[in-house]
Formats: sequence, C-alpha cells, structure tokens
Amino acid sequence: MKYSKSKIKSCFLNLDRKSFMDIHQESAYFDRAVPIGHGQTISQPSLVLSMTLYLDLEPDSKVLEIGTGSGFQTALLAELSRAVYTIERINALYIRAEERLTALGYSNIHFLHGDGHSGWQEHAPFDRIMVTAAGGEVPQALINHLAPGGRMIIPVGDTFHQELKLITKSRNGEVAHSFIEHVMFVEFKSGTE
Repeated sequence: MKYSKSKIKSCFLNLDRKSFMDIHQESAYFDRAVPIGHGQTISQPSLVLSMTLYLDLEPDSKVLEIGTGSGFQTALLAELSRAVYTIERINALYIRAEERLTALGYSNIHFLHGDGHSGWQEHAPFDRIMVTAAGGEVPQALINHLAPGGRMIIPVGDTFHQELKLITKSRNGEVAHSFIEHVMFVEFKSGTE
C-alpha cells in the first residue's frame, strides 16, 4: 500500500532541517541548497520533498540512498520505509550523519562509508534507490541493484546541465528512463575521502 501525498508531506514537515545542519543554520528555513562543508550541500527542501514523492515509497520498501550528506533526506526516507541503506563517500560526513541519525532514534538505517557508484551488493536488490549527486550517466551497478518493479531517482548531467530522472524497472526487468525536471546537484564522484 502506497503512502498518500499528504502523509509524505506531513513526515517532511515534521523534520526540522536546522537539526541536520552544523553550519549556516540561519539559512535552514529558506528553500535553497546550503553548504554543509567538504564541498557538499543539503538540498533545497522543496526538491527533497519532490524527489521523495517521485520515489513512491511503501511501508515495506527497502531503500538504497547514495549520498548521506547531513542525513536530512535519509531521515525522511527512514520515516517512510522498512529499511534504508545509505552510502557516503566523505568520512567526516558519514560519521556525523550516523551520530546524528542514531541520536534521533532511527534504528532502520544502515550506514556505509564507500563509493556509491558500485552500490551495496551485499544488500541488493532494493525496491527504491535515491541518488543525491549528479554524474554523466546512470551507473549500471545501480540499475542492476534495482528490484523488478523498483524506482530510482537520480540527477544526470555535467556541472552546467543536469536532468533529474526517474528510472523504473518493470516486473520483467525492462528499464525505462523519464525526465522530471532540470536540477543542480554536486558532482557524483568516485572513491572516498
């Protein structure tokens, strides 16, 4: 059974963005991306909500998130899913997000410091995948990790032109790509820091 839009919006509105920011807290309630250090940002609230709505989560969804960042999007996914597996490539952000989300009482989030391009094979497949950084293409490993009937939201493009895409995999394994909107995300980099 899928969540209603009003239920998702209610969960979103109950999250205080400021509590996911260690710097620039004065900008927490503006609808814009804000730096969180290490060359990364916390996405604008309206985009976090929009991407979550397109993911079409269900209570028993198993979700892979690429790019934990501050943990704001992670918390929203955890509110609406059975389990969230989140990967962050920058160690300092990974440590801080795990501390923050654990302190907030989330017990259904699994953390990994690693390179999101290769996904998390040990726990694949995933019903839903959320990617919060933009690369030139959709990594094949992530398509492979998507369960039949699954959905992935991912920004694709370069520094100057990015498209938010919905990737779906049918029950018989056919993959389709749909354009949602033009966006601007940080670069989806390989490796770890």
